[in-house]
Amino acid sequence: MSEQDYSKTLNLPKTDFSMRAALPQKEPGMVKKWDEERLYYKMIEKNEGKPLYMFHDGPPYANANIHLGTALNKVLKDIIIRQKNLSGYKAPYIPGWDTHGLPIELKALKEIGVSKDITPIELRKVCHDFALRFVGNQKEQFKRLGTVADYDNPYLTLKPEFEARQIEIFGAMANKGYIYKGLKPVYWCAHCETALAEAEIEYQEDKCYSIYVKFNVIDDKNGVLTRMGAADLSKTSIVIWTTTTWTLPGNMAICVGPAFEYCVVKANGEYLVMAKELVASTMKAAKIEDYEILGTCMGEELEYITYQHPFLDRQSPVILGDHVTLESGTGCVHTAPGHGVEDFDVCAQHYPEIEVVVPVDKYGKLTELAGEFAGLSTDDANKAIAQKLEETKNLFAIEKIIHQYPHCWRCKEPIIYRATEQWFCSVDDIKEQTIAEIEKVNFIP
Repeated sequence: MSEQDYSKTLNLPKTDFSMRAALPQKEPGMVKKWDEERLYYKMIEKNEGKPLYMFHDGPPYANANIHLGTALNKVLKDIIIRQKNLSGYKAPYIPGWDTHGLPIELKALKEIGVSKDITPIELRKVCHDFALRFVGNQKEQFKRLGTVADYDNPYLTLKPEFEARQIEIFGAMANKGYIYKGLKPVYWCAHCETALAEAEIEYQEDKCYSIYVKFNVIDDKNGVLTRMGAADLSKTSIVIWTTTTWTLPGNMAICVGPAFEYCVVKANGEYLVMAKELVASTMKAAKIEDYEILGTCMGEELEYITYQHPFLDRQSPVILGDHVTLESGTGCVHTAPGHGVEDFDVCAQHYPEIEVVVPVDKYGKLTELAGEFAGLSTDDANKAIAQKLEETKNLFAIEKIIHQYPHCWRCKEPIIYRATEQWFCSVDDIKEQTIAEIEKVNFIP
């Protein structure tokens, strides 16, 4: 008896759709069809005259193929654009690409295997071609995701008309006095020769030497140290602590906490100034067991005492700083405004009495402002300066420690803090107009 095919006895729906989706095979054909039929442009043309819904594209970076992040970004935008165009709006979408910057330069150089010695014009040409190639790659990859956009006319930051518009706007801002040049401390990678953003920093545990340094007192303001028991000013020093010995040429002040208690400690015939709470740990670091606390005062009373730099012809003041803590060190904070944000900010309150000195160049080498240490790298300067302090008897103690230190996310090398000249826009000049414009915007969410 033959088998019965019961499917032929059923009134089943009939369809041309295949049983399998087979999207990897079908999607390229769909995308090609949309492209050939100019689907995006017909959609925008059909919605002509309807309320305008502008969606600004934050451009991806043109130095690699797309990844999960850029794919998700574009797909979500595509959903919004399609929904708005189907909901009574004309919602154009002009995609863009960021085609400037160091990441493109680094990847282009790595790909072609050339040194940094090529001329700026040659490098610019290499980077231009490299960026345009990845614009093309990403464009095809975004299309393959099924997104629709004005891919025929994207905005590219390297287009002359785009750059010209930027210069035009910058010129208008400059003519109105909004633009000025100033110093700002930044994370700086000497290896990549560039500033880094906070997000480009990776912290690693590094071994280093922390040092305690004596700064000899020159002028005891109102005799406060004398009243505390410092019988001989020529033997009186303020003790600071630092893990970055190479920054000492940039020292322009010593900060103390106004509400902390400070004291004069007598040890080995010298008079040492430090926070009372940190005397024990400081003496332990110096391996000094026989010492005596002579007298105390509040930090605010030490303001404007002056001291001599240990190896440069410079006298500087003690100033007050709310950023000072008693977590480590001596409570007397070595302050180099050219090498730290807090240092820069506190010294800015005393400008022009306290200048910003930056004795390290973009290559991580000390400049002539560092005196005899000019030309040394920061690593070499650490050793040389420590030896100098030992010779001048200003090195109070030295300890080997492990601490968290920032590194460049690209080259993995340690970075430095360095104040650099940068252009700024005065927000105060455009504050009222900006707030008025913000009030007109409907933010979602």
